[in-house]
Amino acid sequence: MTRTALLTSVAILLASQPAAAQASGEVAAHFGQATRLMEDRLFGEAAAEFEKALAADPNNDNVRIAYATSLFEQERNDEARKQWEIERQRLGTWPGLEYYLGRLDLRDNNFTSAIRRLQPLESNPAFPKTSLYLGLAYLSSNQPAKALESLERAAKNDPHDPEVHYRLGRVYFVAGRTDDAEREYKLYREWREIQRTVEEDGHLCMDALRTQPIAEARAICQKIADPHDPRRLILLGQLYAGAGAYLDAVGPLQQAVDLDPKSFEGWHFLGLSLYGLHRYPEAVEPLEKAAALNPHYFDTLNLLAKTLHLLGNDRAALPVLERAHTLNPGDAALTAVLERMRAALQPKP
Repeated sequence: MTRTALLTSVAILLASQPAAAQASGEVAAHFGQATRLMEDRLFGEAAAEFEKALAADPNNDNVRIAYATSLFEQERNDEARKQWEIERQRLGTWPGLEYYLGRLDLRDNNFTSAIRRLQPLESNPAFPKTSLYLGLAYLSSNQPAKALESLERAAKNDPHDPEVHYRLGRVYFVAGRTDDAEREYKLYREWREIQRTVEEDGHLCMDALRTQPIAEARAICQKIADPHDPRRLILLGQLYAGAGAYLDAVGPLQQAVDLDPKSFEGWHFLGLSLYGLHRYPEAVEPLEKAAALNPHYFDTLNLLAKTLHLLGNDRAALPVLERAHTLNPGDAALTAVLERMRAALQPKP
């Protein structure tokens, strides 16, 4: 999982809860720092910042939810469960909570509870890997028919996931369906090889963009592209954008969001690339879509506010900039811009 994809999953979890208090002041400073540490997968350091935020405001549900997620990523399972149980007592039952508690049940070999929590979420698009985890729970509780149903659904939902094909192959093999098992094991090997190749091509592309003229680098980087795979298109667009080759980034990123309109990463980097090309009116919609998908990602909010400001729409930029400021209140330059914008929008006496 990429760092922005991880934050997307946290944002989905936050969005699926009932209304909760937002971070402010000292709490916002620690929350913003923790979020940036999560971006870099520094979960232990992020957890320490979340703990400071909770010490200042023990009733902030958003902070506690993100804190529990950082614990979950470190496999500090008992501590993560404790935090989510606190949220259950405060907010009741809601889908994101059940999803993560179900996955903790699966880690704890409590398969009956995992099935009870995950089964109602199979049709919820916010949690696309539910069928895989539910299939594993059924498999481990000796319910092969139900495991097969869920794993076949998981393969249909994401045919590019090697783990799904491996698990499905195992179920087919146990059932004596050797031809089906061999097909799934073959798909597992193929997708693992594709993943390895894409990683290698990504490193080669990054090196080429850093050391070669763009025309030569482009020939190397285009090996990543697949017009039917939004993840590969997003990777290519990210690499181009990271190297400042914004014009090259726009095409694959636009293809990616056409294929997957719910991709935060696709919309964010498309908006970033259009901004880099000074195509500000075109950048607004992708950045707004990215901000809607992940309202806790500072870079998106900051870039959207800048874009609106450059278009002369400070009234629309101000609330976006204020949201960005709550995530990073220690940014002196951002604070200064915010104060100037607020002053400029004050009614004249």
